[in-house]
Amino acid sequence: MTTTTHAIAAPSPGAALSPTTIERRDLRPDDVLIDIAYAGICHSDIHQVKEDWGSAIFPMVPGHEIAGVVAAVGSEVTKYQVGDRVGVGCMVDSCGECEYCLAGTEQFCLKGNIQTYNGVGFDGENTYGGYSRQIVVKDGFVCRIPEGIGLDIAAPLLCAGITTYSPLNRWGAGPGKVAVVGLGGLGHMAVKIAVAMGAEVTVLSQSLKKQEDGLKLGAKDYFATGDASTFQTLRGRFDLILNTVSATLPIDSYLGMLRVGGAMVNVGAPGEPLSYNAFSLLGGNKVLAGSMIGGIAETQEMLDFCAEHGIGAEIETISADQVNVAYDRVENSDVRYRFVIDASTIGA
Repeated sequence: MTTTTHAIAAPSPGAALSPTTIERRDLRPDDVLIDIAYAGICHSDIHQVKEDWGSAIFPMVPGHEIAGVVAAVGSEVTKYQVGDRVGVGCMVDSCGECEYCLAGTEQFCLKGNIQTYNGVGFDGENTYGGYSRQIVVKDGFVCRIPEGIGLDIAAPLLCAGITTYSPLNRWGAGPGKVAVVGLGGLGHMAVKIAVAMGAEVTVLSQSLKKQEDGLKLGAKDYFATGDASTFQTLRGRFDLILNTVSATLPIDSYLGMLRVGGAMVNVGAPGEPLSYNAFSLLGGNKVLAGSMIGGIAETQEMLDFCAEHGIGAEIETISADQVNVAYDRVENSDVRYRFVIDASTIGA
């Protein structure tokens, strides 16, 4: 038996989102039913609604930044109970058997992790995301949101938080000089997290229009990459550069700002290929890398870290009827720094 719940869906590629109802599966023994409180709007939601990344499944209910409260649990669930504060991120299942799943990096599952929306589960059913009142998720893909973080400012951590925490963690963003490229939904989280890790953070942005924000978030310096002299001024400065923007950049210029042995890590996904000169890496034993979210264990680690350091997203809370306007504003970079949908307004 399934449960009907209110949702917001895109009926076809590029179409405006509108109210609808969807079916959630009946609880399996290892399932958790979550009453969604808030769902963040990630730029990738917009890309997938518009089919920017290839053919997609419609109708589509986006949303993989989900925070809420447990409403019911399956018969074999022991980790969670009704009333627990929980979150769900970018994936809701994986094979659980391959080397990457066993290593806690389910995002690289050899059979393909099951995306929270615009995916097909191992049961053959389409997945629908967090722009809805309820969701049913396998318990192993649910994370606990610690007390001390509001559910609204915690929701974006399930994507923007782990997307930036994972590379900062892997590449050792402790004491040392770290640059964050872009101060948007990802970039503002990267600044907060890197500062909490003990790094001296510099923001690199096209202009200085968000400089005051960057410094308030904890950055020590803020430079405009639209000024060509910036790349010479900062040459050889950084141990780590985290690129959060989905735009084609002059990679050689950015690599020139790394110290010997430094790394530039990309989490942004531009539509066009990035190019670089091999000597930009060879000349200083430098690294050009990429990073994609994190596993469930690391996502929980990130949430605990954020709770310990009082970190949450900077948000603008909206109602369900404002989602299409919010999409337009995201595409115009007119949000500081994450829209979050109040799920109680869906179907209200």
